[in-house]
Amino acid sequence: MNGERIVGGLRCGEVLERLSDYLDGDADAPTRARIEEHLRGCEGCARFGGELSATIRALREHLLGPARAPESVRRRLLDALREDDR
Repeated sequence: MNGERIVGGLRCGEVLERLSDYLDGDADAPTRARIEEHLRGCEGCARFGGELSATIRALREHLLGPARAPESVRRRLLDALREDDR
């Protein structure tokens, strides 16, 4: 990566490789600390990390939120259940 910086003992590329684990809470404590030190000292990685974090959060909210079937499907299902009760 051109223009890579070394901050907190990590190059930008190393932070990017580990960013997903960091954001998911899967990085061990020493790695987490090094990534956080790098992010505090590297504006580019901090900006990218913030954007990635926001994207992941929005996707999780959308994909893991309550699912609701379309009204037409719900009506057909209720009609079918009523028919079964007869």
